[in-house]
Amino acid sequence: MKKIIALIIPYAAVSLTACSQKIDAAKVPSPVKESFARQFPGAAPKWEKEDGKYEAGFKQNGHEISALFEANGTMTESEMEIATAELPAVIKEYIKTHYNGAPIKEAAKITFATGKIELEAAIKGKDIIFDINGNFIREVVN
Repeated sequence: MKKIIALIIPYAAVSLTACSQKIDAAKVPSPVKESFARQFPGAAPKWEKEDGKYEAGFKQNGHEISALFEANGTMTESEMEIATAELPAVIKEYIKTHYNGAPIKEAAKITFATGKIELEAAIKGKDIIFDINGNFIREVVN
């Protein structure tokens, strides 16, 4: 059994890194870079390619932000890190009740191109997603 696990771990690590890879800005399509520059003037992104989309990671106004773009320059969503204290009390209570009071390691506000907003609370090994009113939507295992 130990041999099987020892063989699986390297393959799992490779498959995880294959999903998202850092890329040089020169390999990012012009429509993506132009759209990014219009929406986040003055920001200096680090680029990754993830599932055929381009993700810009950067800091702006003291916040860690990532923005996801289609190759044609359409931004599909952005995610901004927020202080865990900014999460509504109902979310903190939900975590306390359903996750045995697990500490919230990080929090984020996700804004979709449609205008829909979700809030994310990261606990050990999971992202718990809520709507803007604090209603549970789903759990994502990392």
